[in-house]
Amino acid sequence: MTIVKELTLINKYGMHIRPATALAVVCQKYNSDIKVENAGNSVSGKSVLALMTLEAPVGTVLTFTATGDDADLALAEIEELIANHFGIADE
Repeated sequence: MTIVKELTLINKYGMHIRPATALAVVCQKYNSDIKVENAGNSVSGKSVLALMTLEAPVGTVLTFTATGDDADLALAEIEELIANHFGIADE
């Protein structure tokens, strides 16, 4: 199964090292292939360094594509992570 979802970064500083790490940790829990895209640049959600290349400040709409048996679970957890400011108190 493949699921595509657009999610907006609402945390104060966008995609920097701490959110990228939190996102990669969540993505690594799932067997699905998870791609994150911004402005035509598509990277693996499981790679902190790749996520850092997205240049995504607050307000950026990222496109997440999850392909695999647990794609729905992965995207649900990613959506919750972003809604909760990546679990970072000052974000």
